[in-house]
Amino acid sequence: MSRRKHLRRRTLRYEPFCAASAISRRTVDKKLFMSASKPNTRSPAERRAAEAELRELIFRFAPAHEQVMAAVRRHLRKRLPTAHELVYEYRDVAVISISPNEHGYEGILVLRAGAKGVELCFNRANELPDPTKLLQGSGKQVRSMPVEDASMLKRPEVARLIEEAIARNPVPFARAGRGAVVIRSTSAAQRRRAS
Repeated sequence: MSRRKHLRRRTLRYEPFCAASAISRRTVDKKLFMSASKPNTRSPAERRAAEAELRELIFRFAPAHEQVMAAVRRHLRKRLPTAHELVYEYRDVAVISISPNEHGYEGILVLRAGAKGVELCFNRANELPDPTKLLQGSGKQVRSMPVEDASMLKRPEVARLIEEAIARNPVPFARAGRGAVVIRSTSAAQRRRAS
């Protein structure tokens, strides 16, 4: 590979954080903030369609835990009304990333609904203070806790974890507006792409 192609590939891959890049860190931070504060421009019909598709996914993967999932979503929506819910379908679970914008990787909380139950996962969990050892797992970045019912989220130690995760998030949530439900990947969408 020629040196020119190698340099071009490297700068394209690492452009936002590369020292040689024309984009400074301040510009990147400003873009992230602006993306968090964009208003939701989805029509009511699009919102209803996304909600219906999300309910269908939850029913398909976790029919016994449908009410728990709905109650947990209501609780988190009340606490974070501007958060976007990015929905992903995996082999046997439905996953909802609670994010300040439409980028799932910037989500701070993740809900997983499957046959085994509902889990609340925390991104950057290794940075969170957890003196009562509620978070399970040994991952470097993500840890989770099982949720039997939404009243569990009102317990002081769980509420503190959620508040701490929100406070430590590098991308702020918008102060006003309403977040969207965004269906990112479903088997129907994957089948359409394949054909």
